Amino acid sequence: MAFLLDSVIMFTSQVLFFGCGWLFFMRRLFKDYEVRQYIVQVVFSVTFAFSCTMFELIIFEILGVLNSSSRYFHWKLNLCVILLVLVFVVPFYIGYFVVSNIRLLQRQKVVFSCIVWLTFMYFFWKLGDPFPILSPKHGILSIEQLISRVGVIGVTLMALLSGFGAVNCPYTYMSYFLRNVTDSHIQALERRLSQTMDMIVSKKKRMAMTRRMMYQRGEVQNQPTGFWRMLKSVTTSSTSSENLSLIQQEVDALEELSRQLFLETVDLHDTKERIEYSKTFQGKYFNFLGYFFSIYCVWKIFMATINIVFDRVGKTDPVTRGIEITVNYLGIQFDVKFWSQHIAFILVGIIIVTSIRGLLITLTKFFYAISSIKSSNVIVLVLAQIMGMYFVSSVLLMRMSMPLEYRTIITEVLGELQFNFYHRWFDVIFLVSALSSILFLYLAHKQAPEKHMGL
Repeated sequence: MAFLLDSVIMFTSQVLFFGCGWLFFMRRLFKDYEVRQYIVQVVFSVTFAFSCTMFELIIFEILGVLNSSSRYFHWKLNLCVILLVLVFVVPFYIGYFVVSNIRLLQRQKVVFSCIVWLTFMYFFWKLGDPFPILSPKHGILSIEQLISRVGVIGVTLMALLSGFGAVNCPYTYMSYFLRNVTDSHIQALERRLSQTMDMIVSKKKRMAMTRRMMYQRGEVQNQPTGFWRMLKSVTTSSTSSENLSLIQQEVDALEELSRQLFLETVDLHDTKERIEYSKTFQGKYFNFLGYFFSIYCVWKIFMATINIVFDRVGKTDPVTRGIEITVNYLGIQFDVKFWSQHIAFILVGIIIVTSIRGLLITLTKFFYAISSIKSSNVIVLVLAQIMGMYFVSSVLLMRMSMPLEYRTIITEVLGELQFNFYHRWFDVIFLVSALSSILFLYLAHKQAPEKHMGL
């Protein structure tokens, strides 16, 4: 009876998560597109639902909600379903919709979709060869074989996003990095943009006048008769055509310049608004957060370097370790185990909420940046694949942030994976991503003032 009640609770929450994924799909991703393939919407919502259910089970594990046997069963069920979706369903439909956009392959869509899926499976399986991610005793069809390879891809994505976010967040929030933009800079750039637009209009008028004159002379529609008139017509037409092609090249160059000037104008207006916003109370608050995150970024890069150099992986969760250090330093009586559980619960909750929110915002921006009517279904499925792998890897890495007694069932469910490898791999990719982001933002910040020196 208890197992049945626990199952009702879990399935009800999964239905709610499925509804949230469905609404997000309709309201955010596909609000500007017509939904023609409901299977895409179903697959995305199922992936979102089972990804969120894993986080729900982590919270239930800390709070002690549901029976231990029920949690274990739903952990196993949830992992099997999410791996089935990520390894078999989503790649097949990605191949199916890619093939559907190619006219030559329309008649044999299913066959070519299977070929694409088999190609994916080959590279997916070969991915595990160079990494020490698995104990050799596991069979080829075991759940550990799948989750170990999904973990490599997901941890890589997490580390790349975390490295860029750790650097970009203080760069975005801190007013120190804002350029000094005045109204005179904006007005000068707007004048240049207005002059460029006037030149484009003038040259297009010249092109229209030239075409009209050619039409009136009979150089467009009326073919001349007689040898000398034909020779004269060819000479005049070639000269006029050359002039038109030269003017068209100038117009193309000016239109490209106008696009660049427009983007720079928008950038200056945004910077001016950010300068005004930084003077408000909320702007000062985010500026303070920027300094805090800059310290965190430096500390995270330093710790990642230490972990890589000394091949170090933490054995104690950071909450318990931090409380123990504080208690020993202050010399006070404190129930470390009791408070570490509650603080770990709050920390894990914050990590879960921020991870889901941050990933959904990133996926939405990415979708709007590259999507079109033909490619939208494929892109949504790719985003669902990224989302599922990201959340599975989040559970894999979040295991270290939990007190030891709560890791047991997660370790049993995930199997005998080489957990230390994933933490070291995360540190390596995070360090590369963070240092690359610092270099990229430094060059972009250094180049930005130089663009406006002549204003």
